Amino acid sequence: MPRSVHTVAAENVSATLTVAVPAAGMFAVLADPTTHSAIDGTGWVQEAVDRAPLTEVEQIFRMDMYHADHPNGGYQVANKVHVLDPPRAIGWLTGYDPKGDGHLEFGGWFWRYDLARFGPSETEVTLTYDWSAVPQSIREYLQFPPFGPEHLSNSLHHLAELAAPTSRA
Repeated sequence: MPRSVHTVAAENVSATLTVAVPAAGMFAVLADPTTHSAIDGTGWVQEAVDRAPLTEVEQIFRMDMYHADHPNGGYQVANKVHVLDPPRAIGWLTGYDPKGDGHLEFGGWFWRYDLARFGPSETEVTLTYDWSAVPQSIREYLQFPPFGPEHLSNSLHHLAELAAPTSRA
């Protein structure tokens, strides 16, 4: 079983896992929004609204979410790809459409996966959740991080299971 390591810094948390899957296979799973609910280590991500593969920086993809502490329970986020370097890195900012008019606002936190070749068919993948750009006005009502570091490790283990060649056959 692969072993994961997580670290918590001042305004980010990360986890790293080495798996016997080539980086291209890991990246393909991450670039498919329909897999994100299965990858999620918190259980909050429900379903991809926008199902097209992630292919360019600035691309928006929406996800249906659920959190018991959210005022509505169910809600939707709009993610904007801000890093896309196949098969080495992918990341997105999380935002929302507060007025329902298509004008998105982003809270200052992002998710990023970095994939490094580790041997002929292994990949070291690091997942980072960073909230360093979150303004004080948001920090007054949201706690960061909103989950423990084990959720990132859980996500990496889910990703490894999805990316394993036998699971996609």
